[in-house]
Amino acid sequence: MSTRTVLHEADIARALTRISHEILESNRGPHGLVILGIPTRGVALANRIATLISEFSGTVVPVGALDVTMYRDDLHRNPTRAPQPTSIPAGGIDGAVVVLVDDVLFSGRSIRAALDAIQDIGRPAAVRLATLVDRGHRQLPIRPDFVGKNLPSSSDERVNVRLAEVDGEEFVTIQGADS
Repeated sequence: MSTRTVLHEADIARALTRISHEILESNRGPHGLVILGIPTRGVALANRIATLISEFSGTVVPVGALDVTMYRDDLHRNPTRAPQPTSIPAGGIDGAVVVLVDDVLFSGRSIRAALDAIQDIGRPAAVRLATLVDRGHRQLPIRPDFVGKNLPSSSDERVNVRLAEVDGEEFVTIQGADS
């Protein structure tokens, strides 16, 4: 099986616009929102979503980054990247509706780690999950609230997200195991 592109730049932009509107609608406006991206690409997506929400609502939405590396339960099996900085907006997250943003939702382990990390930072009123791609194969009972694209895939396939801010190009591909 070869590599195929499943989202192009315009598709990603449309998905993020839709997600941003859905977040605003479910929250009944921008007040009390805090958007936290999970490094690396989740941070770029979180910044875009916060910008879109601010454009739509006229209200600046706090945005930050939440590194979950040291909270993962699979560090002993999976080599991982070096921890990235966590940056929480000045107002903190206590009492806020926190929207976690990640690029791909797969097993759910990153999100479980993010929930543990949030507990160490504060006590939000609620935590929601936005993901650009939901590919299934959950190992934990985690479900996204906002999804750009559901992408059924085989567990041996690889979903690659490329974003302009991180990679200099923008698309999502799915790659077969033998590619």
